[in-house]
Amino acid sequence: MRLYKNGKLVNGEAISIGVENGLIIAINPTNESGYSSIIDLDGNYISAGWIDMHTHCYERMDLYYDDPDEIGYKTGVTTVIDAGTTGALDIGTFYADTRLKKTRVYAMINIAKQGIKTQNELADLNNIDIQMIDQAIMKYPDFVIGFKVRMSASVIGDNGIVPLEIAKSIQTQFQKPLMVHIGSNPPLLVDILTRLETGDIVTHIFNGKENGILNHLGKVRQEVWDAHNRGVIFDIGHGRESFSFDVAVQAFKECLLCDTISSDIYHHNRVEGPVYSLAHTMNKLLSVGYSLERVIEMVTVRPAEIMSLPKLGTLAVGNYADLTIFKEQAIHQSLVDSHDVTRTLERGIQVEAVVIKGEYIEL
Repeated sequence: MRLYKNGKLVNGEAISIGVENGLIIAINPTNESGYSSIIDLDGNYISAGWIDMHTHCYERMDLYYDDPDEIGYKTGVTTVIDAGTTGALDIGTFYADTRLKKTRVYAMINIAKQGIKTQNELADLNNIDIQMIDQAIMKYPDFVIGFKVRMSASVIGDNGIVPLEIAKSIQTQFQKPLMVHIGSNPPLLVDILTRLETGDIVTHIFNGKENGILNHLGKVRQEVWDAHNRGVIFDIGHGRESFSFDVAVQAFKECLLCDTISSDIYHHNRVEGPVYSLAHTMNKLLSVGYSLERVIEMVTVRPAEIMSLPKLGTLAVGNYADLTIFKEQAIHQSLVDSHDVTRTLERGIQVEAVVIKGEYIEL
C-alpha cells in the first residue's frame, strides 16, 4: 500500500490518498502506519488522472498517428481516447497495440471502415459497413466506447449531410456517444447542429473557420446556443487548424464555455505545434479566462461522465488509482493558436508526476 499525502485539490482543500493494487483504497486516512510507502506531495495539486478525449494514437497510420505513451502519461495524461483514427478494419490491431502501453487507451471507432487512411474517408458511402462495426463492438466492448464522424467538405465529398444521418442511426442502434468533427462547409454548421441531441459531442468548437460558431457580426450563432441549451457537448479538439483564440475569447465573453478540453494531438502537432500537449492546451484556456477548477473538471469529471468511464475522472474509493500531480506557478509562456495568434500566460500548469494504474512516475 502507498500513501500520497499533503496534496491539495484545485479548491485548495488538503487531501491524502491511499492506493493499493491499482485502486484508490482511502481518502484522507487517519492512520499512516499501515502504508509500506509514503510520498509527500509537498502541497502540490493532485487530481484524478487527466483524460484527453480527442487524440490520434494508432501508430500504424500515415496521416495522423502517435505513440499513446508519448501523448499520454509522459505529459500528465493517464487516459487517451482515440477519435476515429481507425475503423472496423484496423480496430483489432489497434487494440492489441494498446495493450502494451502504460497509458489507458480507448477508441471511438470511425464509421468508415478504413478510418483516416485518406482525408476523404466518407466520400464513398460504401466505406460504411454497419455489420463490421457491430462485430467490432461485440469483440472489443470495453475498448470501443463511441463513434466518430468527420463532417467537413474534404471528408464527405458530395455526400452532404448523409454521413451524419447514418452516424446518428448507428448511434441509436448501439447507444454509445457520437463525436462529430466540424470544419469547412458543406455541410453548414446549422445543418449539423440541428440533427444533434443531448450528449452528442461537437469537436473543434472554437475553430476560426467561416463555417464556425460566430455569425457575420462576430457573435455566437443562435443555433449554437440552441444546441448548447439542449445538452449538446462542446469539445475543443485543438488540432493544427481548429483552435482560434479570437473565437474562444468571444464565446467566453458571451458566457458560452466549452464542456471538455481535448488536444486532437498527433505526432506532427505534438512535435512542431501548436498543440504540444494537453497541458499546453489547458493553459490556453486559462489564458482566455477559465478558472483552474473549471479547466481540471473538463479533463477529469466531464470526459469520464460523457464517455461512460465510471472508475475514472474522480477521486473516490474504489476508482482506478490514476492521478495527475501538478503545480500552478509563474510561467511566462507564449501560446500560439491555429492562426498564429499569440497570447502570453503568466501563471499556468506544470505537470510534476502521474500515478498510472497505481505506478508513481515523476516527470
